[in-house]
Amino acid sequence: MTFPRTPDSFALALNRRRFLRYSSLALGAGALAACAGGGSQNASTPADASAASGELDKVTFGTSWFAQAEHGGFYQAVATGIYADHGLDVTISMGGPQVNGNQLLMAGAHDFKMGYAIDAINSIQEGVPKVTVAAIFQKDPQALMAHPNAGIESFEDLKGKTILMSTSAHTTFWPFIKAKYGLSDDQMGVYTFNVGPFVADKNVVQQGYITSEPFAIEKEGGFEPVVLLMADHGYPNYTTTIETRREIMEGNPDLVQRFVDASIKGWYSYLTDPAPGNELIKQDNPEMSDEQLAFGLAKLNEYGIINSGEAETQGIGAMTDDRWQEIFTTMSDLGAFEDSVDYKQAYSLEFVNKGPEAYQA
Repeated sequence: MTFPRTPDSFALALNRRRFLRYSSLALGAGALAACAGGGSQNASTPADASAASGELDKVTFGTSWFAQAEHGGFYQAVATGIYADHGLDVTISMGGPQVNGNQLLMAGAHDFKMGYAIDAINSIQEGVPKVTVAAIFQKDPQALMAHPNAGIESFEDLKGKTILMSTSAHTTFWPFIKAKYGLSDDQMGVYTFNVGPFVADKNVVQQGYITSEPFAIEKEGGFEPVVLLMADHGYPNYTTTIETRREIMEGNPDLVQRFVDASIKGWYSYLTDPAPGNELIKQDNPEMSDEQLAFGLAKLNEYGIINSGEAETQGIGAMTDDRWQEIFTTMSDLGAFEDSVDYKQAYSLEFVNKGPEAYQA
């Protein structure tokens, strides 16, 4: 069984009317957060005693899915005490298929959450005041996969092929590849988040994260799929971003800075020695295997998902105005955003771009 990997479990963006009702949801936020974790939501930290004495600021961070290598740096920062060194007692709250991360963030159940740039801009369009303060993944790991020896070696070969996709793909990567490669809506099939239908039919193509679905396909089908990574063909989306409410960013920038710095340091540590973070990942998600964790981390490195582009010179988490403009322009040209949207409200560069040395000292 494989799972959807787009942040917030493909939740639709909240419209203005729903946002205005968030204040009435605050009382229920605790129950929602409990559902989000699906298990241990408070990964243990060496600083528990200090936190109990009130020395650390308590922070809750909501992830996009069940604990996995794609979340490794955050777990590493808990496991190695990096968050505690920055005065933080961090609870990691796992996402899942029924978890709406935007709702939990805006209701106050989460202080920070994992997101992605297209949704961040859409939230501004819908009047939801959240802001992206770091982008851990410079490349979106979303890819299309095909059977070997099926005549599909590039995006140009996709014409006429059935492509199994999630509902959220219809408003994220599908408009991009459809326009770029002359594809048709008639090609869209339904991805059920199980690789079985793909394995059984060599004539179909399937979406998936390069860190996850190829592993499941190799296990179930006994073959390595052809992987077409959209980020290497012009799809500009930032993912595994760190988001917070604008009121937190403006009212407590020191807290935001410490969380961002510690998270980035956690990622540098995880890429060097993932063992501490992986132990906490397996505690929160007992179904996660060492083999899957190793595969996920290997693919993150192989494809330069984290440490590429601006991140090589400005540090993990890097963002630029030019990249955000590219994301907005690319997607607005496809009709995803209105031209009048002030997309610059979706992010802040204040907390990143310090250079690798600042996070590895």
